[in-house]
Amino acid sequence: MKKYFVTLFFAFSLFANANVQLPLLFSDGMVLQRDKPIPLWGWADANEKIEIHFNNQIVKTNTDANGKWAIFLKPESAGGPFKMIVIGNNTIVLRNVLVGEVWICSGQSNMEFTVSNVKNAVEEMNDADYPMIRQFLVEKDLSDSPKVALKAGKWDVCNKNTVNDFTAVGYFFAKKLYAELNIPIGIINTSWGGTCVETWTSKEAFENSNEFKEMIAEMPNVDLDLLSKNQIKLITTKIEYIQGSKIMAQADSSFKELTFNDINWPKMQVPDLWENQQLDNLDGVVWFRKSVEISKEDAGKEALIELGKIDDEDISYFNGIEIGTTNKYDEKRMYKIPSGILKEGTNVIAIKVTDYTGGGGIWGDKADLKLTLQNAVIPLSGAWKFNVVEIKSEVSPNSFPSLLYNAMVHPLIPYAFKGVLWYQGEANVSRAQQYKTTFPLMIGDWRTQWNQGDFPFYFVQLASFDEFGGNSIKGSKWAELREAQAQTLQVPNTGMCVTTDIGDAKDIHPTNKQDVGYRLAAIALSKNYGKNIIYSGPTFKLLEIKQNKIYLTFDNVGGGLITSNESKSVYGFEIAGSDKIFHKAKAEIINNKVVVENEYVTNPIAVRYGWADDAGECNLHNKEKFPAAPFRTDNWKTLTENILYNF
Repeated sequence: MKKYFVTLFFAFSLFANANVQLPLLFSDGMVLQRDKPIPLWGWADANEKIEIHFNNQIVKTNTDANGKWAIFLKPESAGGPFKMIVIGNNTIVLRNVLVGEVWICSGQSNMEFTVSNVKNAVEEMNDADYPMIRQFLVEKDLSDSPKVALKAGKWDVCNKNTVNDFTAVGYFFAKKLYAELNIPIGIINTSWGGTCVETWTSKEAFENSNEFKEMIAEMPNVDLDLLSKNQIKLITTKIEYIQGSKIMAQADSSFKELTFNDINWPKMQVPDLWENQQLDNLDGVVWFRKSVEISKEDAGKEALIELGKIDDEDISYFNGIEIGTTNKYDEKRMYKIPSGILKEGTNVIAIKVTDYTGGGGIWGDKADLKLTLQNAVIPLSGAWKFNVVEIKSEVSPNSFPSLLYNAMVHPLIPYAFKGVLWYQGEANVSRAQQYKTTFPLMIGDWRTQWNQGDFPFYFVQLASFDEFGGNSIKGSKWAELREAQAQTLQVPNTGMCVTTDIGDAKDIHPTNKQDVGYRLAAIALSKNYGKNIIYSGPTFKLLEIKQNKIYLTFDNVGGGLITSNESKSVYGFEIAGSDKIFHKAKAEIINNKVVVENEYVTNPIAVRYGWADDAGECNLHNKEKFPAAPFRTDNWKTLTENILYNF
C-alpha cells in the first residue's frame, strides 16, 4: 500500500506546477456518453481556478493541493459536433466533440483483431465512411500499481484510411448500432492479445475475495524494470544452454547463406509456437533453417514456397536470396521463388523471425508448409534448426495479477460510458473451472471501480478451435471454459454471444468478426435500446427421460428450432449412461424439442452438446439464425478442477 501512494504522488507531481492538462481521453474527436452526468478531470497548478464551457454549460472548480481537479457536466442528449473549452492559466479548445453512445471493448487477441484482417477486409474498409463512429485506441502498457494517466492513445474518426486499426468486433457492433439508432457511437479499445482475466482485475478485488485474498497477500512488491532484467538474464542462461553457445546478434548476417554450417544448431518442430517447445516465455529474434533436396529437373526454375503463419514478422530467404517479408502474425506466407535461385542438390531455406509479444514462431496447419516445384511438392513441416540471436523479453502482462488493470483500465475511470464488450478466455482455458469465479469477479470489480451501477457487460463465448483435440472422451478445456462463460449469465445485466458456428478449427483467430459484432449489437439493441428483436439462440432448459430416449426442452427458441444446414439430423449431441461413456447421439427436432438416443445406451442419464474444443459441427439454431449454446446435463469430473491461478 505504501508503494501505491508513492506512485500516485509521483504521478500527480508530473502534472503539478504546469498548465492545465487533460487525460488523453479528452481530446479532439472524442465521444461523450449521452443522458448521463459527464465526468471531467485533469491537472494544473495547486488551487488553480478551472472553468469549462460545453454546449451552453459553464462549470467552475478549483484544483486541490495536489493540482488535481474533477467536475461533472449535466447530462446531454446525442448530438454534435461541439467545442469544449477548458480554461485555467492556459486555455484548451477541443473540437469535433460528439455526444452519443460509448462502449468499452476489451479482452485479448480476438478483441484486438483489427478490421484489416477480417474476411472481405478490402470491401469492408472501402465501405467505412462513418464520421459518427470513432475509436479511442489505448496504447499497451503495464504497471505494478494503478496509474492516473495512459501511456498513449487517441480518438480516430472512422473512414477507409483509419478503420483498418479499429477493433473488428467493436467496429461491426458500432456500425450496427449506428444503422439502428442514427446517433454517434464511440468505442474505447483497451485490449491485449494472449492475456488472462486476472491481469485485467484490480488488486482490491482479489483482496476482497475469499478465494484470492491469501494469494494476493503473498504477492511481492514488484519492480517491473528489475523484473524484466532478471527475466532476460534467466532466459539468456536457459537459451545458451539449449544452443550450446552464446547469443550473438552480430553473427546473424551469415545465417541466411547456403554455405553457413548449422550442424550444431538445436531443432524444434514446425509448425508450432516456440513457447510450446524449448523457448517458452521468449519475445525476440530467432533464425530458422531447413535443407531441401532439389532435382536436376527443377533446378533453376520458378517455385512457390508456403511457410504457414509466422508470429509476428519474418524475412525469408532461399539460398541467401530474400524472397519475401510479412509483418502480420496471422497471415499465411506465400512467396514466389524466381528462376535461377534453385540449385541441384542441397538448398537452404532460412527465416529470420521477430516476435514482439505473446506467442512466437511458425504456426498454423502442417498442410500450409510446402515447397511447390515444377515436378514435385516437398512438405516443409517437421524438424527445423533454430538459433536465438536477440531477446526482447519484457515482463508479460500475465506475470502478475492486475498489471493491465493498473495501466489500461484504471486511467479510464471515471469516464462515462454505456457498457462493456468483452472477448477473452482463450488464455484461461487451463483454469476453466476457476474462471467461474474469476470472470464474475472482474465484472463486479469494474462496476465497483467505475461506480456507474451494474452497467451492461456483454461477452463473446469462445469460438470453435481444435487446440488440444478435446472432446467428451478425452475431456475438453475449451468446452469447460464455454460452460464457465455461460454460467456468468447469472451475473445481473450480462449477455453472451455464441460463436461456435463461426469459428475456425485451425485458427484461434477466426476472420468472421462481422457476425460477432452484429450478434453483440442484437443483445444491446434488445436489452438497452428498446428494439423488440430476438438476440439469443436456444439455451438448454430441462430434460425428460423416456425409456431409451431423452427429450430436451430449450429457452430462447424464437420462431422455433431448426438446423442451420436444413438437415433433418441435429449434429453435436452425445448421450451417456451410468458408465459415463458418451456416444454420438441420433438427434432430431420433434415438436420444438430435441430428441436424442443411441442404440448402445439403453438407460441414458446425461446429454452433452458441443462438448469439444472444435464444436463446429453443431447445427442447432432458432429460425432467427442464432446458434444454440453448448451445454452438458451432468456434473461429472472435468479436466480443470483444482487448477488454480498463481503468479
